[in-house]
Amino acid sequence: MERFEVKRGLIKQVTAEGGLAALANRHFEVVEANGDNSFTGSHDIMTSISGHYSDKGALIVNVTNVPPNFDDADAMARAQDTRRRWTTFLDQSTGYNSKKRGDKAKEWAKKASKAKSAVSAARHFMGMTHNLSDEVRVQAEDLIAEIEAALEDKDNTRAAGRGEKLNKLLDA
Repeated sequence: MERFEVKRGLIKQVTAEGGLAALANRHFEVVEANGDNSFTGSHDIMTSISGHYSDKGALIVNVTNVPPNFDDADAMARAQDTRRRWTTFLDQSTGYNSKKRGDKAKEWAKKASKAKSAVSAARHFMGMTHNLSDEVRVQAEDLIAEIEAALEDKDNTRAAGRGEKLNKLLDA
């Protein structure tokens, strides 16, 4: 399962133009709509493609690929065409090119890392200090619980924000 950031406003535009399934239908052989912004399908070496827009504004896709026959020139040409179609579909369904998608994925991972680091640092600090008020400890534990819940829900943006708040709480 892969997650891709989607440019602001693009989901509304795709929905107005028939939804994600209609967009996928322009690029892949077999596409079945599973709602406005959800589909399953396949195309040549991509034996299974499923995708939907999440409620958090991201494109979530799951793809199963099989290797082509590397000795068959036609099979290799079809595989290259399939990859080109996939890339074009991602460009149009996210609003970002491949470099920007990579940059966005790095940002997303960095947010999770920062949130985890904030939790780790807070636990270490609270274990070492003895002059922290009970009120601050309770607030810190509440923020840690919110961060962990956000990370579990794959809401890295919220987790990073809560992590910053946790750091500020313990720095004061």
